[in-house]
Amino acid sequence: MEFLVEFEINVPEGTPESEVNDRERAEAVAAAKLVDEGHLVRLWTRLAANGETKVLGLYRAENELQLDDLLAALPIAEWMRVTITPLAAHPNDPRPPGP
Repeated sequence: MEFLVEFEINVPEGTPESEVNDRERAEAVAAAKLVDEGHLVRLWTRLAANGETKVLGLYRAENELQLDDLLAALPIAEWMRVTITPLAAHPNDPRPPGP
């Protein structure tokens, strides 16, 4: 099953820059692992009207419970507000569904 996931990342005020850097590096490693496992398909940056940046991701998981577990294991999970939209194939989709 595929899911569109929107992330808002809010680093708590007063978080040391070294911790932010460490978690960002760990996040990149975790994302690469999700790619290798076939869960993370694509990532985009979306500019919000107020100048903030949001991240959109296309994920594959057996169900929303598995996706929740994958996202909860991310190094910056506690800094993220996540919106999950389950996706279903459209009859006019020009691409065949993924694995």
